[in-house]
Amino acid sequence: MSNEYHFISRWHLQASVEEVAEVLRDAKELPRWWPSVYLDVRVIEEGDAHGIGRTVDLWTKGWLPYTLRWRFTTTRNDGVGGLSLRAAGDFVGEGTWTFIPDGNFVKAFYDWRIRAEKPLLRRLTWLMRPAFSANHHWAMRKGEESIRLELTRRRLPAVEAGRVAPPPGPTFARLSGRRAKFPRWTGRTMRDIL
Repeated sequence: MSNEYHFISRWHLQASVEEVAEVLRDAKELPRWWPSVYLDVRVIEEGDAHGIGRTVDLWTKGWLPYTLRWRFTTTRNDGVGGLSLRAAGDFVGEGTWTFIPDGNFVKAFYDWRIRAEKPLLRRLTWLMRPAFSANHHWAMRKGEESIRLELTRRRLPAVEAGRVAPPPGPTFARLSGRRAKFPRWTGRTMRDIL
């Protein structure tokens, strides 16, 4: 069975195309606003004035207890028209974001065509394809949830932005080497909280 995957994700966001494009093109901020998936991001090369050629190393995960190390290079950045990237590492392939205005909303589509090269994914594709696919869909649902929070936070004055609920963190945080953030113990029991 092939280790190739093709996913199309659809987000419907109450925002302008400019707002959505601005959030998604800033790779350095991914671990802050989409921490359930992006554990670490490092920009290796800035690329040209439009971001073409920008190269970014990523350490990511989904719901399942494994992580992925990969790199993307921006191959197209049309701003509000969308952007494209080429992936290498545990994923090899291409991804394209397309943004379509829809009144007070934006339809954001992500077309992700990859080949899984991480040995675990490559060897177990024949058995785990449904789980790997579900893992991707989970990650994109978390991304849609997180970008909504980020858009809300960015629209508020700085003094109020801290009141926006934090985005969901990674699952199996201990296995990824990144500890989940838990609220400080206050002495209250679950009965008090509920």
